[in-house]
Amino acid sequence: MKQYWFYILSSRNRVLYVGVTNDLRRRIAQHKSRLVPGFSARYKVDRLVYFEGTGDVFLANAGEKQIKGWRRDKKTALIATTNPHWDDLSAGVSS
Repeated sequence: MKQYWFYILSSRNRVLYVGVTNDLRRRIAQHKSRLVPGFSARYKVDRLVYFEGTGDVFLANAGEKQIKGWRRDKKTALIATTNPHWDDLSAGVSS
């Protein structure tokens, strides 16, 4: 079964980026390499601080859209529930 992910990245200064992908390992590598121009490259947003997987592409897209609509304090509270020290979780990601 195909897996889809919605995720939150942070910079060292805690600038946040919310995204969705079907290959989390590849997408995080793209963010870390900064080869794709855009928001995350410009603001050095490359630390995976939250992610959630699902087998349903519609749920993944809905999760990303929902989180993007939240205020910053709600996003930081979500991160704190599973990653209180804002560690980079990318080392433990498998696709």
